[in-house]
Amino acid sequence: MYSVGRLVQLTLVKKIYEWSKSTSGLKFTPKWNWLAVFTMGNSSGHNNTMSIPPGKGPHQVGCTDLMVGHTVHGTFLRLYYPCQASENPQLPDWVPCREYFNGLADFMKINRALSERIFNYLFGSCKIPAAWNASFKPDGKYPVIIFSHGLGAFRTLYSAICIELASQGFIVAAVEHRDESASATFYFREHTEPGTKKQPSCDIAKPVSDNLEEVWMYYRPLKPGENEFPLRNKQVKQRADECIRALDILFAINSGKSVENVLQCDFDLSTMENSMDLCRIAIMGHSFGGATVIECLCKDVKFKCGVALDTWMFPLDEEIFPGVKQPIFFINSEKFQWIGNIIRMKKLDSAIFPRKMITIKGTVHQSFPDFTFLTGNWIGRLMKLKGEIDPHIALDLSNKATLAFLQRHLNMDRDFNQWDPLIDGKDDNLIPGTNITIPQSSI
Repeated sequence: MYSVGRLVQLTLVKKIYEWSKSTSGLKFTPKWNWLAVFTMGNSSGHNNTMSIPPGKGPHQVGCTDLMVGHTVHGTFLRLYYPCQASENPQLPDWVPCREYFNGLADFMKINRALSERIFNYLFGSCKIPAAWNASFKPDGKYPVIIFSHGLGAFRTLYSAICIELASQGFIVAAVEHRDESASATFYFREHTEPGTKKQPSCDIAKPVSDNLEEVWMYYRPLKPGENEFPLRNKQVKQRADECIRALDILFAINSGKSVENVLQCDFDLSTMENSMDLCRIAIMGHSFGGATVIECLCKDVKFKCGVALDTWMFPLDEEIFPGVKQPIFFINSEKFQWIGNIIRMKKLDSAIFPRKMITIKGTVHQSFPDFTFLTGNWIGRLMKLKGEIDPHIALDLSNKATLAFLQRHLNMDRDFNQWDPLIDGKDDNLIPGTNITIPQSSI
């Protein structure tokens, strides 16, 4: 009965999925709210192409994976960069291997076997529109962005944002956190028992050494009765340290030092020597990653400014707020924020250091990750992966406002200032500041 029931459920999901691709505008009260966590904290709008949009900037975009140090204390990231043009480039899978589907299932608290089939059906063929291991394109010095993912996400789920920024002439490092906040990640350990080594799960993430085997780390849920703040505060501090280590690695690559990639890789890191403008560095993230932005700005002044997407402020200790002296740009969704969270953002306000906030109308918390582009209207709204605004319009506004903010505070000589009005919320789809009414007594 279990296997039959599972088949029926999978068939139903397929039918819903196929129907959703041709159906829009349906109004009803969703009952599967638990599925919303599957977005990791981003999504919005409508989309008929069912694919991740390519970058709109003048540069073609390449990507590669970089793991420095094979243990859990090492650094793992997806690197996006301007690349040389090539015919028929290899496009990497959006979700690198089945273990990430298992991690999403655990995060959602649903059966792995069933969810793997559903996720594989819905997203198994999705590709990232960036050329895998493409040759780096030297063109002066590119500014740098470190990107931090949300709770239950991993390094590839914000590829639309990262690709757009790379297409506009940035080098973007999307960190995969190992603080047990990612739905899944992995590292390696030395293999010591003959004849028991497992084959690598990810074809694109095989270790250079035959003496290493994968160890998977999955999302750690709260224990019964556990106080959440100590865990999240510890995690956000580790996340910031991981972002700073990623930046240190880019400094080493830029200086021409030999950086050993634990993973088998055809990309030549030495071609990036002296290619980064390390006086122009920003930190960016979504949800838990937004909190990581604030923590990073406090910990390392090499980050000249931060862009925080629909930030979850809970993990942060307010005692660090006076130490944040760099410009911050809060870009919020309309449906996620609440009074207490906005009040904590407002505690970072300063008469000296620039603070900006806008809200994108018609968006939900899941309007920033890639899921919003990969579901039809009906199922997207059912799963709260979409809001009322077209996801392309929503993310375009977010990206343009981000680029204008980065040009202003990284002192870049580009044309992104054409979008300066967006920083102040001057657009029909934007709200200056927040849509949340803050009681005067709380200010």
